[in-house]
Amino acid sequence: MTRFLVTEENPEGHKLEDILVMVRADIINRCTHIADDRRPEAQAVLTNNMKILALLTDAVELAESSTRILDKAFGPSQAGKGGPPRIGKGSAGD
Repeated sequence: MTRFLVTEENPEGHKLEDILVMVRADIINRCTHIADDRRPEAQAVLTNNMKILALLTDAVELAESSTRILDKAFGPSQAGKGGPPRIGKGSAGD
């Protein structure tokens, strides 16, 4: 069972892209707190965070693409209402 994502066992979970957007927002918030810190360590962390933000943005786009693919092929997810998964184990195609 997943802890964060919507599944039939966890109907109160979140869509992957929503979690990634929340994490990205937290990192942006942290970046604003260290942006003016000129110490090399702070600048290295800021540089790393900027790279992570780019990767997260790519991941958000991929997750949104997967959602669009599933919505187009199988309609809106019913997992949030306790319905079966659209693909994989427990789906109609299983």
